[in-house]
Amino acid sequence: MQQSLQLRTVNVTRYVTPLREGGSLPAIAEADDDFLYVLKFRGAGQGVKALIAELIGGEIARILGMKVPELVFARLDPAFGRTEGDEEIQDLLKASTGLNLALHYLSGAITYDPAAAKPPGARLASGIVWLDAFLTNVDRTPRNTNMLTWHDELWLIDHGASLYFHHSWDDWEKQALRPFEKIRDHVLLSQASELEAVDDEFRSLLRPEVIRSVVSLIPAEWLSAQPEEASAEERRQVYADFLISRVENAGIFVKEAQDARKSLI
Repeated sequence: MQQSLQLRTVNVTRYVTPLREGGSLPAIAEADDDFLYVLKFRGAGQGVKALIAELIGGEIARILGMKVPELVFARLDPAFGRTEGDEEIQDLLKASTGLNLALHYLSGAITYDPAAAKPPGARLASGIVWLDAFLTNVDRTPRNTNMLTWHDELWLIDHGASLYFHHSWDDWEKQALRPFEKIRDHVLLSQASELEAVDDEFRSLLRPEVIRSVVSLIPAEWLSAQPEEASAEERRQVYADFLISRVENAGIFVKEAQDARKSLI
């Protein structure tokens, strides 16, 4: 039987500094376990949908054997940030009271640069390409790799732009069966020569009960915060059904990636 997954919950105690690389203003923050985290706010950008995509993407990547910083739920007290001098940040903190998401801060990590860094190898590159085609992640390009090198290993970050079907719940069944055309822009596509091998392995790992276990991690308050006319549990079921269908029909997006790679090389 698949063991239930769990994430730790921490309380944010100190706002350290904003990370202004993106439009959603994530921040480095300290929590009551004395660790530093990259804090993703529910009040920013796409709101809880970005956090849901981050949570699902990160935990699925971990199940598939990839390096991902630990994800934790980060609780923000209503009083937090009242003394913050920057009005934009103060508004963001006020809008993010409650449960947010954070990634363990990898001190000293550097952004993966395909022009300068050692290639990750065909097996890992193929795995990452498969993952991003599966999740419909539009944000792993040469311009923005969303990967870090830390202790000579490649770590994946920032899956918030994945699962774009949930920005419009209409015909999600059809969206689950679509190839992912934007895979042609993937930073590692040219190195992904083992897609068939990882496809076989990953399908066996992502059994329906495993996917349901990942989806069960989504806090009900994030699902309830969405305006669509559906209950939190109905939306949770859609996430699970979408991902299960995507795995069962993985040949569609794998072929798209293989065709895109052939035209590239």
